[in-house]
Amino acid sequence: MWLNLAAVEQRLTTRFIGRGLVYLTSTGSTMDMARAEAEAEAPDGTVVFAEEQTKGRGRFDRSWVSPAGQNLYLTLIMRPSLERLRSLSMVAPLAVAQAVEDCTGLTPRIKWPNDVIIDGRKLSGTLIESEFSGSSVEYALAGTGININYDVEQSPEIAGIATSLKRELGRDASREDLLAAFLNHFEALYEDARQGESVLQQWRSRLDTLGREIRVAFRDQVYEGLAEDVDRDGNLILAQTDGTRRVIEAGEVTLRA
Repeated sequence: MWLNLAAVEQRLTTRFIGRGLVYLTSTGSTMDMARAEAEAEAPDGTVVFAEEQTKGRGRFDRSWVSPAGQNLYLTLIMRPSLERLRSLSMVAPLAVAQAVEDCTGLTPRIKWPNDVIIDGRKLSGTLIESEFSGSSVEYALAGTGININYDVEQSPEIAGIATSLKRELGRDASREDLLAAFLNHFEALYEDARQGESVLQQWRSRLDTLGREIRVAFRDQVYEGLAEDVDRDGNLILAQTDGTRRVIEAGEVTLRA
């Protein structure tokens, strides 16, 4: 039931991502634990992993269903430059999509900005939080949850909108394979971004949102129009119904009826 850490280590090809691992059978939130580890000077690439979260959260402080021993819940502690910080919101979901494709043959898409989906159902979510000292990034936290072997039908609140690899494949999937593949892809993509090689085109090619009529809600603002493109920072370019264009940095996207 619990993760086989030796099997994960055998599959790792990384230089620094995942070479430091904090493993927990249960915690409130890996994001909160990772923040404490980062404040205690945990090195770049450290992973905080939990078998279960009792207070897991996603974007906009929504709860994340986190049953024990079935899925992947982890947060990476990163220490990027300010220029590379933005790339994390592309690297994390893209690494999930590539890992799933490698391990299962499925072809996940990405719902802007960073939800990984299969046939419109959410498989994985990413939450990025960062801490600054003046204009410098002290650290960034890239939290990721991936539904692996959970039966989403057990949770009525997500049954109609979420999926898992088990649901898609009709069988259990290896959490060890998926975790190692995710960390391997994450490092490769992050290193490309840090060296100036943009991951933008790879991320953009998987976006399920582009070319669709959408509604974007952020705080108390709602915008509607055609998801036309993304800019070099990953911001959404929305062609609004009044003919103007708006650049949107964050928000919750839904398809327009």
